[in-house]
Amino acid sequence: MSEDNEDFLDEELLDSNSIENIDIDEENKGLYEHLNITVDSKQEPLRIDKFLLIYRQNSSRNKISQTCRAGNVVVNGTPVKQNYRVKPGDQISVLLTHPPRENVIIPQDIPVNIIYEDDDLVVVDKEAGMVVHPGFGNWDGTLVNALAFHFEKNGAKSDLDRVGLVHRIDKDTSGLLVIAKNEYALSFLAKQFFNRTTKRLYWAFVWGNPQDDEGTIRGHIGRHPKNRMQMSVYEDGSQGKHAVTHYKVLERFKYMTWVECKLETGRTHQIRAHFRHIGHTLFNDERYEGHTPLRGVNLPKYKQFIKNVFEILPRHALHAHTLGFIHPTTKKELYFESPMPKDMADAVKKWRNYLEN
Repeated sequence: MSEDNEDFLDEELLDSNSIENIDIDEENKGLYEHLNITVDSKQEPLRIDKFLLIYRQNSSRNKISQTCRAGNVVVNGTPVKQNYRVKPGDQISVLLTHPPRENVIIPQDIPVNIIYEDDDLVVVDKEAGMVVHPGFGNWDGTLVNALAFHFEKNGAKSDLDRVGLVHRIDKDTSGLLVIAKNEYALSFLAKQFFNRTTKRLYWAFVWGNPQDDEGTIRGHIGRHPKNRMQMSVYEDGSQGKHAVTHYKVLERFKYMTWVECKLETGRTHQIRAHFRHIGHTLFNDERYEGHTPLRGVNLPKYKQFIKNVFEILPRHALHAHTLGFIHPTTKKELYFESPMPKDMADAVKKWRNYLEN
């Protein structure tokens, strides 16, 4: 999982009520496997309801418990209750009465900003607020739904159930994505992302005023021990995976700073977690407590100003600005830049005006 893979495919685990768009033959209705896990050899004993939350961060413990009570969580072939403690080597399956929804891509006529397309791939400049792939809680209205409609309308062949997304960005992150249209392109592009040979830069607004104009943030990134929706930084390397973020200051606004980020590694929420770790949380990043005015500034005028900027920029300030890679067929480099989206650009204007006055 990575900053570019941070919207990893969330399989449906427990949403057994959201099946209105799937027809199931009543005579053949049975249980379908939605999740299969082999417990790691180093796993310490842990209640299965808590364990499954690690794998499905968008689920709730209550829904997992309900699924256990229904007999649909099976360990080593036997249904278990929610207080079962997983052990190394356990084979866990989650079974539900309908096929996994993530395998059903429904084409939808949704506007999408395609800036490049050929027989192998498509490059999209995604707007903030659009989920990349259908998953638990977001079964439609996603980028993949929009692309499925686009491909169908134009007679293009692309099996988005199996191929397509090479990398992902958060719902509220804007910017560039490349989507493969065949297995070969997917494999060729994925290798570049794995080897970090792509050319990608992110723009971010962060709280505060970093001391240095350029810097590097190092620290393993892993799940927060209590809030599974967050990632934490473990400097001692005791948990998580190695992560390195390089940054450069582009403009300072006294209480907020515009930075350019280059990822040496790719971890879930890497930019968001790393900057919070050094005390410069992304501007208006609610998940990481960046949605309140910078502490220490109590002037009513300032607080009202921040409230106004939040209204202009109602999401975390992160934008995938550049994307460069080698084309799978031509072997030539393609390079794209996405301009700063309107909400971020308007926020910059407002900050500049505030400081001038």
